[in-house]
Amino acid sequence: MNEELFPKADPPPLTFFEERLRCRGYGNIAGIDEAGRGPLAGPVVAAAVILPPVFELSGLNDSKKLSASCRDRLFPLIRAQARAIGVGIVPAEEIDRINILQATLRAMSLAVRRLKVQADYLLVDGITPVPLSLPQQTLKQGDGRCAAIAAASIVAKVLRDRIMIVCDERYPGYGLARHKGYGSAAHLAAIADLGPTPLHRKSFAGVREHLQRS
Repeated sequence: MNEELFPKADPPPLTFFEERLRCRGYGNIAGIDEAGRGPLAGPVVAAAVILPPVFELSGLNDSKKLSASCRDRLFPLIRAQARAIGVGIVPAEEIDRINILQATLRAMSLAVRRLKVQADYLLVDGITPVPLSLPQQTLKQGDGRCAAIAAASIVAKVLRDRIMIVCDERYPGYGLARHKGYGSAAHLAAIADLGPTPLHRKSFAGVREHLQRS
């Protein structure tokens, strides 16, 4: 389905897409988003979230527009109120094997399959459909336009950040807890100095130049 276009001066509410789909008879509408497409290290994490028609998630928005404390506040509220949450994680070695786009789509598919409530419609952040037979709609910048996608973006971001904090303890010296694997100057310098770890994406620029040190 092609996404609707709306005047920028009068954007619809975050629940617009879900409400429109419920009017068409869909009941379990899952928002899908990911965290971690761009980093040099760590997995890509996707989440699928089915919200009820009525919920209380004050401040819900695109995870990138929220502080870490806001995301941490909303995360348990989403878990408590969502009808279902599914998570898919694809590690660095698989990202290198199949490329980041295919790894992201795989993570999204896993997240949908792991929902304990069967979704009957998917709202997917971005422009690429999830390779599943369910009816779906892609939404550019959907994490700032759709409640279910925004919730999924927060779940994926919080979980990935927590994974990277644990990875920092396993691989000290890279600052993973601080930059979460993104290509900061300090991270690039650490890779050059220490060499890549098994967490690093060997097909990514900034890492592959130093593979002889791994």
